[in-house]
Amino acid sequence: MTSPADKRTLSNGTEMPCCGLGTAKSYGDEAIAAIKTAVRAGCRLIDTASRYRNEEAVGIAIKELIEEGVVKREDLFISTKAWTDEMAPKRLKKALRRSLHRLQLDYVDLYIAHMPIATKVDVRVRLNVTVEDIWRQFDEVYKAGLTKAVGVSNWSIDQIDRVNALGLTRVHNCQMEFHAHFPHRSHLSACVDRNIVVTAYATLGSLGRLEHTVEGGSGKRVSAGPDSTLLIDPHVLEVAEKYNKTAAQVLLGHALYHSVIVIPKSINPKHIKENLDIFDFSLTIEDVVKCETNWVAQRLFPQHYMAGHREDAFAEERKFYK
Repeated sequence: MTSPADKRTLSNGTEMPCCGLGTAKSYGDEAIAAIKTAVRAGCRLIDTASRYRNEEAVGIAIKELIEEGVVKREDLFISTKAWTDEMAPKRLKKALRRSLHRLQLDYVDLYIAHMPIATKVDVRVRLNVTVEDIWRQFDEVYKAGLTKAVGVSNWSIDQIDRVNALGLTRVHNCQMEFHAHFPHRSHLSACVDRNIVVTAYATLGSLGRLEHTVEGGSGKRVSAGPDSTLLIDPHVLEVAEKYNKTAAQVLLGHALYHSVIVIPKSINPKHIKENLDIFDFSLTIEDVVKCETNWVAQRLFPQHYMAGHREDAFAEERKFYK
């Protein structure tokens, strides 16, 4: 890889840039400015979600960049995600059309099932819906041309295998928590075996994790995992010094070493540009091992509100959580 615009090819032939901008907890003018900074710096992948409540801002930024002649629509790769209530029966197509309206687009490049469960608007009210039920709706919107590719996030390999066995559209992309303290090798390897391109979230840890909540009326933290110390990990800092790079750049380089697409989030122009400036060095296997010294084998985002649901993707891991 030589630039953020370099691409990985999904199994249906769609090309996805290897480095993008995440937009969780980016809103309004700050989100618009961040996206414009990133695209002008060479970024071509923007990742959002209906859950992020910022698709309108993403749409404004895209529209203005196109009107200014910075890029054409076909130059950009826009991914968004359906939240749990949008995957209730017969709701997905309408949900995607609403996202497209907010984004001011005719199609997205990738539409992702944000979780493997379906709920009411209150996530505590679960619906007896299987991943097969969810995926039939994704197959429908894909075949309707509303998205160029379809994927999943926070799903288990077993769940992926179940929907691939339907004989419908196969899973093209898997977005998963992946970082030096949680390099989920077994899941990554399984995706590679199934020709599924992986996108990492929380690659730099998550400074906003302790404020993370899921809507449901309680306002309580229901998804917080262990504290993240990735950016101050002494082993990561040692590798950063070796290459005269920041800890963030090394952590992104760690993901690229594993052929994982990265979507770091930032609204800081300096950090946005630094996060894209990661193609003039490559980690060695020794560097990778050093970065993973403090592997904790526990997620920052265990999505505890899924616990007890028939489609809880992380059920087997929960016995190890405090």
